[in-house]
Amino acid sequence: MSNQEITVSLDLRTQIGKGLNKLKNEGIVPAVIHNHGKESIIVSGTFVDLVKVYNEAGKHHPVNVKIGNDNYLTIIKEADFDPKKNKLRHVVFSMINQNEKVETEVEIVLEGDAPAAKIGLVVNQMLDVVKIEALPRDLPDTIIVNIESLAVVGDRIVISDVKAPNGVTILTDPEHPVVAVEEKVVIEEEPEAEVPVAETPESTKTETTES
Repeated sequence: MSNQEITVSLDLRTQIGKGLNKLKNEGIVPAVIHNHGKESIIVSGTFVDLVKVYNEAGKHHPVNVKIGNDNYLTIIKEADFDPKKNKLRHVVFSMINQNEKVETEVEIVLEGDAPAAKIGLVVNQMLDVVKIEALPRDLPDTIIVNIESLAVVGDRIVISDVKAPNGVTILTDPEHPVVAVEEKVVIEEEPEAEVPVAETPESTKTETTES
């Protein structure tokens, strides 16, 4: 887990609805900070700053949000990207408390070399992220899954096999598969159909039979 402090400065905003288009055209991304049932804080930040903070924090690292003279400890809950342009267009922060556990998702990273892969079998990762619960200071950057035990077809690792870091509880279904060994699918190419060769018609001689 990372001890790096991530900070971003945001501004209060009044633009909503159609007014957001003007902001986006100016390189500003709208955002909101949810506050445990209290009134949300409507904010915005530059595209550059918010992309940077999302790349650094993801959804698992606390973010210190500064608004004027106020500071809020938060975590990113949602980041909305344009599916065509992959451009950030909205961010949802949620306030957190250092002494209260938070739920979030972190990336699963496979570690080690699977013997199955060395003999041509497919090691298929079936889950990319896992849902966890931990205090903000205990949130890991990733969950490491060692795959050195995977040797033959049918071998697999499920969530209950994954060891969580100290202070972290995994909330994903214990029976959900994380990675499994499968046969390599071989696609046989169909033989090309023979194209019949057109025969050149020969001139036919007509024989006259005398009667």
